[in-house]
Amino acid sequence: MEKRELGKSGIEVLPLCFGGNVFGWTADEKTSFELLDAFVDKGFNFVDTADVYSRWAHDGVGGQSETIIGNWFKQGGKRDKIILATKVGKPMGDDKKGLSKAYITQAVEDSLRRLQTDYVDLYQAHDDDQETPLEETLEAFTDLIKQGKVRAIGASNYGHQRLRQALQVSQDNGFARYETLQPEYNFYDREDYERQYEALCHEAGLGVITYYSLASGFLTGKYRSENDLNKSKRGGGIKKYLNSRGFTILRALDEVAQEYNTTPASVAIAWLIARQGITAPIASATSVKQLDDLANAAQLELSRETIEQLTKASSY
Repeated sequence: MEKRELGKSGIEVLPLCFGGNVFGWTADEKTSFELLDAFVDKGFNFVDTADVYSRWAHDGVGGQSETIIGNWFKQGGKRDKIILATKVGKPMGDDKKGLSKAYITQAVEDSLRRLQTDYVDLYQAHDDDQETPLEETLEAFTDLIKQGKVRAIGASNYGHQRLRQALQVSQDNGFARYETLQPEYNFYDREDYERQYEALCHEAGLGVITYYSLASGFLTGKYRSENDLNKSKRGGGIKKYLNSRGFTILRALDEVAQEYNTTPASVAIAWLIARQGITAPIASATSVKQLDDLANAAQLELSRETIEQLTKASSY
């Protein structure tokens, strides 16, 4: 596995990112530690989380994922093994939200305390804050880089034009620029990213780290009818994929998985890794067995013909 650079930041990661949204939600601290240890033992180095994870499951209080990662750092001394990404901007209660300079300055300290570290490798705007001037947000991020608290910055959930504007503001003012984009993108959900963002990311040299890389689990093949939707807490979000296109996609994944003696999940992740411009898909696991599938995907080399066959099968 070759490392890939996060945009033009000089920071290199292996092409698979562990999604930390499960820590403190569907994976307790003990399981989370086991998963992180196994992830590092397999040679990977990129973990993504956010301050808001998992506020939705804890009566409006977030910070669980960052806290668990921080406890893992303290227990195992493996901070230097990880390229750590976290995010700011989603509501954390009261007036704790957005991308004002005052809030970013406060939120990064809260994240660093929970994470028990003195720097974040990639600090991402979790949502576009259209009430705060881009100049103010980017200047605040630039200050954090100058202070050594952040190494690079990225954007998530930005509209195409706002992302382009943000890059221009950075260039015009000498501010740090967003080096990465974190969009929703997977083997099923392709159209929005490919039509709106792919060319811009290529043109600007942005790293792309995809979320919902397995379409909330649909691309694992675990959900094939409405009767399967109760198999996990995320099942409710799968129903929209149970249509003729979704079933065509599952058949294609099944065929390739059988040919390569692997799983549909591994094939779906391998397709993303092979896609030009994708730096690292983000995917979560709640068991070491699931993690094995993800690890196998990062080492699965699909032929050009197979990639073309898959791309055609999931055309929109």
